[in-house]
Amino acid sequence: MPGQLLELNPPIVEHIEVGIFVVNSAFEVQLWNQFMVRHSGKTAEEVLSHNLFDLFPELPQKWLEKKLRSVFLLKHFSFVSWEQRPYLFKFPHNRPITGGVDFMQQSCTFMPLRGEQGQIENICALLYDMTDVAIYQRQLQQALHQLEETNNRDALTGVFNRRYTMQRLLNEAERAQRYHSPLSVLMFDLDHFKQINDTLGHLAGDEVLRVCSRHVVQLLRESDILGRFGGEEFLIILPQTDLDGVKLLGDRLRHAIEQLDVLIEDKTIQITASFGGACLMEGMQDIEDLIQVADLALYQSKHAGRNRVTVC
Repeated sequence: MPGQLLELNPPIVEHIEVGIFVVNSAFEVQLWNQFMVRHSGKTAEEVLSHNLFDLFPELPQKWLEKKLRSVFLLKHFSFVSWEQRPYLFKFPHNRPITGGVDFMQQSCTFMPLRGEQGQIENICALLYDMTDVAIYQRQLQQALHQLEETNNRDALTGVFNRRYTMQRLLNEAERAQRYHSPLSVLMFDLDHFKQINDTLGHLAGDEVLRVCSRHVVQLLRESDILGRFGGEEFLIILPQTDLDGVKLLGDRLRHAIEQLDVLIEDKTIQITASFGGACLMEGMQDIEDLIQVADLALYQSKHAGRNRVTVC
């Protein structure tokens, strides 16, 4: 069989930049082209008439045997994309290590080959180097993820922006109602923030917002979502949290912000914050009702003298 193949067009079989190898029903190699020689480090003389799995024990034998037997049985082509199985052979590649792939990424086509009697006697495998495609796709996905992340973030503080926060709150509210689990929100804003802007300037105010938001993030659970709602006002989404939990977290954050020193040039600024919390309750029509209750609780904290936590 390898002789018959090579007689058809030796330059194509031997020099095409595609791996070509042929195995019989006993998985013994019948043809091994130059692509396979270069990337495997094994010459045709070393592999011909030898069992493929003995030669390459790292191959996924159980999966590949099943794939090859199905081609023999069904007498149809079979294709496996690198996206389904990144590689068959652990061939090295010469791309930069920053590409994020360990081995050559490969797509494979398996073709049944008929003998003189019309029976399927061998399978020809075509192995395509898809490493560049894999690297470019990975880079594209990373770029798209970074772009999406940027679009969801507040440019000044780095926390989530209002649009994304509202979408997440809608999703969490639907989940809470579906599974009958508690969901709360905690709103807060910085006390006398306008005075900071008026006396020290907007750059100082921006730094206060950045320092405060970074500090609050460190005190939240991974499942909590902090978003800048506008100006000096923030909203925290608290899945699996009831009103007692909201009050506990609010007191913790209030105390942490009160103890926070913000250094602006040669001045140290002390800040405080007022909090309002609410829990999703039966009878609320939508998330706007939940936010309205939390906003009312925040107003009560402000009206009662600031630097305090109110839950409704």
